[in-house]
Amino acid sequence: MSQLKQPPWLKNAQGTMRRVGVELEMSGLELDALAACVADFFALEIRSRGRYERVLEGDPAGDWIVELDYDLLKRLGRETRAEDTLEGEIGRAAEDVLAWAAEAIVPVEVVGPPLPLERLGEVEGLIVHLREAGAKGTSDSFVNAFGMQFNPEVPGTDPDTLTACLKAFLCLSDWLVARADINLTRRVTRYVDPFPPGYIRKVIAPDYRPDLSVLIDDYLAENPTRNRMLDMLPLFLFLDEARVRKVTEDPLVKARPTFHYRLPDCEIHKPGWGLHHAWNDWVEVERLAADETRLNGCCAAYRAFLDRPLERWLETWKDVLEAEWLDLR
Repeated sequence: MSQLKQPPWLKNAQGTMRRVGVELEMSGLELDALAACVADFFALEIRSRGRYERVLEGDPAGDWIVELDYDLLKRLGRETRAEDTLEGEIGRAAEDVLAWAAEAIVPVEVVGPPLPLERLGEVEGLIVHLREAGAKGTSDSFVNAFGMQFNPEVPGTDPDTLTACLKAFLCLSDWLVARADINLTRRVTRYVDPFPPGYIRKVIAPDYRPDLSVLIDDYLAENPTRNRMLDMLPLFLFLDEARVRKVTEDPLVKARPTFHYRLPDCEIHKPGWGLHHAWNDWVEVERLAADETRLNGCCAAYRAFLDRPLERWLETWKDVLEAEWLDLR
């Protein structure tokens, strides 16, 4: 099993170990079979919450959720109907048709609780366990727009720390995309759209040192959507709900003190694939953010690169990063 790198910040602002939530989308296992696999691995108890969700209880970090990743079906599955009425029969029939159609394209999803950093290795073990049970990932079918998402708890909520992390992510975004080799299906569905070029230039500018309200407002002005490689809406909703809800009422945006990293595919069926591929690349974002001198130099180099079209034609920013600004040991 490949080694998981440690980020530069191990503790949160309260001085306790940072936590990370991991979400895995897949096919190949039906809902109850997948729930049983996860419950078996962690020795958990399964509780049903409607027809399309299972809650796995007993982990000290919190409940694991196994669900069909389709919000409408989950809502329908929680409803109770009088089946002996015409309205109830029609509703159940429509739901059955929707569920049948969804099976071909909607993944089942494992949503972990926020785990302490020291437990990330257990997720690697779970991935192997699910692979051996028959789980299938993104490239198993051309319709599988499946992702792996993780939610690292922020090391601090002050604007300087958050801005540094955002600057570092924007500088490394092309590198992350190249490393991740995102499946065409996920790219065309726009689940992981890049940040607008004008926003990137604004944030990586040397004088961009906003307070929290300006940081949030600037983000919302150009990114009022969940469909970004790094979705900051959950964090900003946690920090300033009223400000965010003026721009988006999307019920799928849930407040939490984390970065929401949505880029990686889930290739769970491939031998050797695991959390470490994407996690170790994410750690490079945090390492750059934590090194002010290197971050400032990298931002300046990226601005210069963006301003020279000929240089962009002759070489890639990924090559420049790996040669001059990243230490991938």
